[in-house]
Amino acid sequence: MRRSIPVVAATLGLALTLAACSGSSGETTDDASESSAANAGTLTVWVDDTRSGPVKEVATTFEKEKGVTVKLVQKDFGDIRDDFISQAPTGQGPDVIVGAHDWLGKLVQNGVVAPIELGDKAEDFLPVSTQAMSYDGTLYGLPYSVENIALVKNKDLVPDATPASFDELVAQAKAAGTQYSVLIQQDEKTGDPYHMYPLQTSFGAPVFGTDADGAYDAAQLAMDSDGGRAFAAYVAKLGAEGVLNTSLSGDVAKEAFINGQAPYMITGPWNVGDFVSAGINVGIEKVPSAGGQPSQPFVGVQGFFISAKSKNALLANEFVVNYLGTKDVQLAMYEAGGRAPALQSALDEIGDDPIVGGFAEVGKDGVPMPSIPAMDTVWADWGATEVALVNQQGDPTALWDQMTASIAGKIAAS
Repeated sequence: MRRSIPVVAATLGLALTLAACSGSSGETTDDASESSAANAGTLTVWVDDTRSGPVKEVATTFEKEKGVTVKLVQKDFGDIRDDFISQAPTGQGPDVIVGAHDWLGKLVQNGVVAPIELGDKAEDFLPVSTQAMSYDGTLYGLPYSVENIALVKNKDLVPDATPASFDELVAQAKAAGTQYSVLIQQDEKTGDPYHMYPLQTSFGAPVFGTDADGAYDAAQLAMDSDGGRAFAAYVAKLGAEGVLNTSLSGDVAKEAFINGQAPYMITGPWNVGDFVSAGINVGIEKVPSAGGQPSQPFVGVQGFFISAKSKNALLANEFVVNYLGTKDVQLAMYEAGGRAPALQSALDEIGDDPIVGGFAEVGKDGVPMPSIPAMDTVWADWGATEVALVNQQGDPTALWDQMTASIAGKIAAS
């Protein structure tokens, strides 16, 4: 549904101001499980290749200052969640992992992550990031990065101000005389609800409603609403007008934008580095509303989780909160991976970058992608229905009602 390829960030010249020591933290690419109980003075941390460099640097400092050993195990990011869930209950596996906030539903459901106490430090992070790392009102992860989509503009093709409504945006884009107007990537079979979500929320039709604590509630399928049905009609309209096209895959849309075949594209920071390298004069803006309400993209947050089965929970919490949660480390991880920092002071450090700052500004009004287990039951029906709407394969209201009934049934049965 979504892509997480980081933008090729410009080198900032930032250097970790962490003290070095003669020893180095143990790092291995061996996927064999590590027992957190093997050594009371040992922490095992699972990271992927993107985060391994900055984490190794701070682990070296932690070893020196705390007199403990930090073992880094480098794993493919896509393997971390499921391997952790399978190994943690047996007492095997790491004390700390890097991961995405939308893993939380399964992690909490399986009882493998422990709450994190940030205290007053919670106010130092972007509110959307701590919201994303919380489940049922409890914070389970230290956020380090945020990412979201936005409207990317070729300012040379459309030098005028961006219109306030999506219909006006389409009209302006068509007046530019390019092959495409507003590029929104699609898949022939699964659509792309992730990239369509800002338009959907502008009709007041989020996936789920929230409870009194602001947590997503699977019992409230908010797409099953008049706003959802109005959005369905609008998707069919955009398909009939040729704005949406299920042949426009992510790669095709990206290439078209690079070639100047469209003045606008709804995409994320993972593509913008290539746009800049191609010489495009880009601007980053909020997706205009189509339904009259604010457009809110999904926000993805990555961070660090502590194992509920760790025999070194206090050490793990100290390492995560007071070492990985510092400005220098978050900036180093930004430089390594290109994702905007979740720590406000780190974001302020690079906020004058118009691309980073632009996406961050849009993300402030975004919403965390639901991390509840019920979200897994939504994607297939949602995407297939959007494909049918774009391709005029039925009455929009009937198609949408059929989709929500199917999703509701699957949630009830799960």
